[in-house]
Amino acid sequence: MNNPTKGVPQRHPSLFEPATLLLIAVLCVFGAIIGMQLLVSLGITANTSLIGALAAMALARVPLAVFARYRSIHVQNLAQSAISSATFGAANSLLLPVGIPWLLGRPDLVLPMLAGAFFAMLLDAYLLYRMFDSRVFPATGAWPPGVAAAEAIKAGDEGGRKAVLMGIGFGTGVVASFIKIPLAWIGFAGSTAVSGIPMSAFGVAFIGNIWALLMFGIGLLLRGYSGQLFGGPAFANLIPKGDLMAAYIPHGFMIGAGLVALLQVALLLFRRSDAAKAGEPKAGVSDAEVRRALGLGTVGYLVIAVFIAVVGGLMSDMSVGMLILFVLYAAFAAYVHELIVGLAAMHSGWFPAFAVALITLIIGMLIGFPMPALALLVGFSAATGPAFADMGYDLKAGYLLRGNGADPAFELDGRRQQLFAAMFAFVVAGAVVLFSYQSFFDQNLVAPVNKVYAATIKAGVAPGVAWQLFLWAIPGAILQFIGGPKRQIGVLFATGLLINFPMAGWAVLAGILCRLIWEKLRGKSGEGDMEVFAAGVIAGDAIFSFFDSVAKNFKR
Repeated sequence: MNNPTKGVPQRHPSLFEPATLLLIAVLCVFGAIIGMQLLVSLGITANTSLIGALAAMALARVPLAVFARYRSIHVQNLAQSAISSATFGAANSLLLPVGIPWLLGRPDLVLPMLAGAFFAMLLDAYLLYRMFDSRVFPATGAWPPGVAAAEAIKAGDEGGRKAVLMGIGFGTGVVASFIKIPLAWIGFAGSTAVSGIPMSAFGVAFIGNIWALLMFGIGLLLRGYSGQLFGGPAFANLIPKGDLMAAYIPHGFMIGAGLVALLQVALLLFRRSDAAKAGEPKAGVSDAEVRRALGLGTVGYLVIAVFIAVVGGLMSDMSVGMLILFVLYAAFAAYVHELIVGLAAMHSGWFPAFAVALITLIIGMLIGFPMPALALLVGFSAATGPAFADMGYDLKAGYLLRGNGADPAFELDGRRQQLFAAMFAFVVAGAVVLFSYQSFFDQNLVAPVNKVYAATIKAGVAPGVAWQLFLWAIPGAILQFIGGPKRQIGVLFATGLLINFPMAGWAVLAGILCRLIWEKLRGKSGEGDMEVFAAGVIAGDAIFSFFDSVAKNFKR
């Protein structure tokens, strides 16, 4: 069995070896079906990454020669990469976008939307592959779900003390996920509702940048308690009924923070010192390579935007000038959406893809695009981001399993095989969605967030929205500027504001407190154990969430 830190093998297992390809093909179909079903029934997509790894581990125990290669941690890494790509690809990147035109009574736009979303998804993942291990998206970044997957695979392979720590974390994550807390206990007087404890948020606090996560937690709590905090007469004109979303505050914060983050990335790439140049790791991605990838992305998103406009028949709905504006804005919005989702995912393991797509839609409505263009615009935006983030998680897992880049050639070969696995998974996901979307629509099954997009388009934009977005973009931009590109506190604070889950805010802050105590007691020597425990917590929460979601789906 290969140990990633001792005698790293020179040749990475190939996706295209028959036994590996067969396992991954089955996992991809399973992942795509599960992802779509959970999205339309519960509005969420579970992270199936660990399911793929566990399937490979289980088959490796079968005493037959054909299953022997599944014992390789690198084959298990390919399995977890493929199934998670198929799940997020089929649900978030494909089925969700095509539901928007269907809800708006434009079934003729479904196939153009599906084709455009499919190409955007492929480009999305490929760009992260090209930029992973760069100064923008470093391999040493947090990428918490990736750490959880890698530690789970290593624990199953190596056993020993690490497996025990992982097991304790896993058990903690599962057991705590069963606990339901009445909302009345955490400040919602009179509420009879209960909330589970999001242990992934607790575990992430041990791994990510502590400042970014602190702002994420504060944002979650401000959004969750906005009614109590801002519902009084003092805020009546600024925040009606204490509803931050109704006042477009989270949207404005994300616009300001996102634009500054984009500027920071540009400055990082185009203003660099010789010292930074000399400090690039051998297996790393240079700034020049990142610039080429961004150039490719710019051209790619423009081409896809043109394709969507032409195939969707927008030329008959808009003037030439408005059509050019649509193409430019759609490509730019896809780029910014991808960046924001990627940065949030890298630092916190959470990404506000649905909410950022809504921001894209609102700005498109302010510009004055007609309904068919808005449907395609928000679908295109929603299709970018999830595949980008998931590829980052998977490559982080592979990076850890391959010894943190100890052998640059082996590391690059492994990344390439993971890219092949993801692209294969996306093709399978595309085929599954193509042949099944109509059966979902015939039963009126769409992603719940699609109804929000459709209702927003039908309702139009209220007067004063543009001013509100501009007003709240200013503090978002200032916060992001103060934190700088390494902390991303503006993006993470805005991410928290966009998610209505106060229990997650408490979980993050509790995790940060436990992390500080752990570091105080154990010092630097305890960081490795802390991350293994945290990875176990995240893995336990992911497994619980997956089976809990599946069980709820069968009960419906």
